[in-house]
Amino acid sequence: MKLLKVKNRRTRNLFNKLPRIIYKDDPNFACPLTKMVEETFDPGKNTFFKHGKAIRWVLVEGNKPIGRIAAFVDYDKAEVFEQPTGNIGFFECINDKEAAGVLFDCAKKWLVSQGMEAMDGPANIGENYMNHGLLTMGFTKQGFGMPYNPPYYLELFENYGFKTYYEQYSYHLDYTNPFPERFWKIAEWVAQKPQYSFEHFKWKDIDKYMSDFAKVYDGAWRKHEHYKPLDKTELKAFIKSSKLLLDPEFVWFAYADNEPIALFVMLPDFNEALHHLKNGKLHLLNLIKLLRFVKKQRFTRTRIIIMGVVEKYQRSGIESAIFWQLDKKIMPKKPRYKEIELSWAGDFNPKIISLYKSTGAKHNKTHYQMRYLFDREKPFTRAKTIE
Repeated sequence: MKLLKVKNRRTRNLFNKLPRIIYKDDPNFACPLTKMVEETFDPGKNTFFKHGKAIRWVLVEGNKPIGRIAAFVDYDKAEVFEQPTGNIGFFECINDKEAAGVLFDCAKKWLVSQGMEAMDGPANIGENYMNHGLLTMGFTKQGFGMPYNPPYYLELFENYGFKTYYEQYSYHLDYTNPFPERFWKIAEWVAQKPQYSFEHFKWKDIDKYMSDFAKVYDGAWRKHEHYKPLDKTELKAFIKSSKLLLDPEFVWFAYADNEPIALFVMLPDFNEALHHLKNGKLHLLNLIKLLRFVKKQRFTRTRIIIMGVVEKYQRSGIESAIFWQLDKKIMPKKPRYKEIELSWAGDFNPKIISLYKSTGAKHNKTHYQMRYLFDREKPFTRAKTIE
């Protein structure tokens, strides 16, 4: 086995080739676009690099890739933990403990050199609503932005010494079945209160909505033990990069006396299109296939990637009122959508878990966020519950 730092065209190709080997016969896996992966590591494309650093490796045996990993540090977030904590991500590996150990060792060594004392993963180089966590239950079709991996990955992580920092729950909603009657009664009652107003995102007012998004984010998550203020520049860059996919009518804001109090973001499941491309390469034929799929709006699934309510209005029913707006004003125009994935809710957030369950959605996937403390004598503690 030989470990190579990804730094040229050959090693980038090996890095991106590995998933196509690991998941060759797995119909649930949607190969990500190589272009999207590479842009994640491009300081010119990813605003993460304004306050972070990343490195990646590929492990080869002969000329064949057998493992890969990325290590990265977000210097704005690393210090919010009890110990400075970096991340690992983009982990793929054959079912071999020695190979996995080589990958984890090199990531650990680099993170130590950056002043870190622990590593979390699998994580994304960016916000945690995309590609975050290790799948441990629900090995079904992969939703866009949700990690997918073979079942044996959990054993590779645990064998090295990682422990579960928190669990992430995803819920499945069959939109052809009616919501519970009680849910709609509360939703309609709240939606019609005169102090509340609702509107969906519009591109012409992007700056206004980014400001509203930041206010809600701050009001909803500021008491989380690892809260960091949202970077509006990063958010705007993410929204613009998602323009091909984002449906403005799936992004909603709620207001109380014209002040933003809640947000809701849902995306069509882009993986439905990626399943038709097979290899993740965006050559001319695949580009035509992709654009045709999007133009003809052949999506049938969506994923809710974020929902937040400022603390004062939590448990007020405002979240259900947003569902009511969506159901009454938007979904009748889009009957092709049959499924909604609500992901993800951390086990530390009982409020959002309760909301998801109230819709009648079923828990169908679990991901773990794993943590490895470099000081093996230090007591391990899990993420604290949000009260």
